[in-house]
Amino acid sequence: MINTVILSYITFIYFFCFLAYLVSFVTGRQGFGKAATWLTAAGFIGHTAGIVFRWVESYRLGIGHAPLSNLYESLIFFSWALVLLYLVVENRTKSRSIGTFVTPLAFLALAYASFSDNISDSIQPLVPALQSNWLTAHVVTCFFGYAAFAISFGMSIMYFIKINEGPENRGGIYNLIPQLEILDDLSYQMVVIGFLLLTLGIITGSVWAHSAWGSYWTWDPKETWSLVTWLVYAAMLHARFMKGWKGKRLAFFSVIGFLCVLFTYFGVNYLSSLHSYGM
Repeated sequence: MINTVILSYITFIYFFCFLAYLVSFVTGRQGFGKAATWLTAAGFIGHTAGIVFRWVESYRLGIGHAPLSNLYESLIFFSWALVLLYLVVENRTKSRSIGTFVTPLAFLALAYASFSDNISDSIQPLVPALQSNWLTAHVVTCFFGYAAFAISFGMSIMYFIKINEGPENRGGIYNLIPQLEILDDLSYQMVVIGFLLLTLGIITGSVWAHSAWGSYWTWDPKETWSLVTWLVYAAMLHARFMKGWKGKRLAFFSVIGFLCVLFTYFGVNYLSSLHSYGM
């Protein structure tokens, strides 16, 4: 299928984007950074085309659903949402160093989707429980939330690098990383966006579950770990609002939260769950 071919090529494009961002980050050469930005934008356009072609192909096959129903399609969409949010952040901050820590996540998601023997890229009919308009609302909100958390995670890694800057090692790559206050604020803003979207995702998922299974909440592993992730980020925001936490403590919270996101996304697929993605 043409969509899988396109998305396979996009995987390599994102890898070269990462290399260009990395060279720019290490050497400080802005030419590589500009090339990385344009290459990322081109990759995003191709990525969008791949998703659209897959959507059209599903209708041609008489299946007709948004490409969001299995692990392959969710990884494709997560990577797409991540790159979209990153390009918005880069345009806003005018800092390309963030791309060094975000584009690898997009590349790894696509690489895992495209080249894993355990993941099928075929377009399959939806099982009855997935034949609902709530599917799109639930998946889109959750995965845009995950993408925002991923960017916050990348900024937290940058924060831990930047905090080691001192008089004896000032300059070099440290000059390319935004100031600590900027990283802290941007990371917090991404968490707020991700938290609101995850909240909407949990709500839409509950409504969908009631229509599909007759219950809003069943303590299924996916539901439970979504709640755990939500509570971690809720605690982070509470600490920011009520305790005035900033800096390293919130960066650490962001890393822990994203690890919870990864387990919610991948870990429950190895547990008995109604929400396990088809491989």
